Amino acid sequence: MSNSTELVGNLAANQNTVSRGFWQKARKTLGRVPFTEDAVAAFYCATDSTTPLPIRATLFGALAYFVVPLDAIPDIFVGLGFTDDAAILVAAFTAARMHITEAHRDRARAWLLKEQAARRT
Repeated sequence: MSNSTELVGNLAANQNTVSRGFWQKARKTLGRVPFTEDAVAAFYCATDSTTPLPIRATLFGALAYFVVPLDAIPDIFVGLGFTDDAAILVAAFTAARMHITEAHRDRARAWLLKEQAARRT
């Protein structure tokens, strides 16, 4: 299998995982982890068709790791469960920082504000 074919296959699998569980996980972690806004901005970047394929693949891989609860340190361990997720996401954010635009961040902030308002009602 060529690297390009493998990249597209991994992208599709990770994109499927993220589409099934990202918003639920983002809502669950809202206010519990400091990187929720960055994760949402990364989601918007990964789903932006203008983002280069390797960056989209990197972001979807990191977001899939975030979504899946059973990873190197399961998310059920309070205080430690999201440390591995944070490390993976920070690495992906660093790789994608030039592609996560202010528009992606604005959409993330708008989503966060909407979710926070919904929790208050």
